[in-house]
Amino acid sequence: MKEENLPPLRRDLEFFPLSHQGKQLLLVRDHLGLVPEGITVEIPLYQLMTMLDGATTLRDLQMTLMRESGGMLVSSDEVQSLIAQLDDSFILASEKFVREKERLVADFLAMKTRPSCLSGRAYPAEPRELTAKLEEILALEDSPKPPGKTLALVAPHIDLASGARIYARAYRALRGASPKTVIIIGIGHRMAEGLFALSDKDFATPLGVAECDRRQVEKLRLAAGAVMAKDDFVHRDEHSVEFQILFLQHVLPKDSFRIVPLLCGSPQIALGEYSRRAYREKAGPLLEALQDILAQEGGEVLVVAGVDFSHTGPKFGHELPAHSLQRRSEAHDRALLEALAERNADAFWEESRKVKDQYNVCGFAALACLLEVLPACQGHILGYEIWHEEATRSAVSYAALAFTERTSRS
Repeated sequence: MKEENLPPLRRDLEFFPLSHQGKQLLLVRDHLGLVPEGITVEIPLYQLMTMLDGATTLRDLQMTLMRESGGMLVSSDEVQSLIAQLDDSFILASEKFVREKERLVADFLAMKTRPSCLSGRAYPAEPRELTAKLEEILALEDSPKPPGKTLALVAPHIDLASGARIYARAYRALRGASPKTVIIIGIGHRMAEGLFALSDKDFATPLGVAECDRRQVEKLRLAAGAVMAKDDFVHRDEHSVEFQILFLQHVLPKDSFRIVPLLCGSPQIALGEYSRRAYREKAGPLLEALQDILAQEGGEVLVVAGVDFSHTGPKFGHELPAHSLQRRSEAHDRALLEALAERNADAFWEESRKVKDQYNVCGFAALACLLEVLPACQGHILGYEIWHEEATRSAVSYAALAFTERTSRS
């Protein structure tokens, strides 16, 4: 009888190195929240886990363990016990995991309001503390507001503490604004299907509930067709939209606007050809619907793209540390920023194609979408910074831009 294959290791888990009492461990992080928080594995166990690819049998694992222990006998019961422990912790993509994930998806899809996924962790859960924190961030910069009405904004989605100064430069550009609808274009960091994912949920934060403009969401959903993800589950734990809502709730008049939450997936994955032509061909109906909304709502719509730029260093797949790559990655970022400010979509795509996205610009998809739907306007680069994570020798860059109505001089 053919031996059954063991369930594979989940591909959506993240593993972060740490040292504890002289031991090198890996902290397991699960965006679904099924793996117990704080669980760690030793390096030898992790290496064993990576063998689990869906084609590995119990006998394969048993033989590997015996070789690694110098030929000591390892019983099949011991291997089964190890697999059971991993399965009980939801580390494997087993039937048990699939059932539990299906339950999570069903529970989320049934919700009318998306709860905050990061309050109490990435920012204060208490409203007064959060308000004070946002005020503190905005007070870091006192740069002049670009001339003209702000029609669109590019802001970071890195954590608030790291990107504070650039968040301030972005959201100070909204002083005096009062849009009725805000289309928030974020990045679906874990999107596995589709170019886009919409949500028709209201979004809750400690500052209140940002209501969804469901009429516009439905219009976009109908236009998008097959390029839209089948549901909005990817919004459940995505921060790129959530962080923007915090600042919008703080800066704009209370309860004065509704949101259209739109996440973008990777064009490299979704397109057969990595080009603007292929993107426009596939995403065309959705882009046209977005343009119609901006044209028909009489200037009462604001577009906000929550994005970061280059991700460099070993944490993001590079052999060299971020400091060694910085001259090149920064030049790439600045070329993208110039193309954005000039609303030159061809140059924007060409710059990314030229370097084969080797600097992992995670905001590319949202910015590509923004460039296609912007009305006639003037672009302003408000700021650019790079945050270094010395422990991993890695870095993330981020920027702020405002797009304003053309003045008589422009």
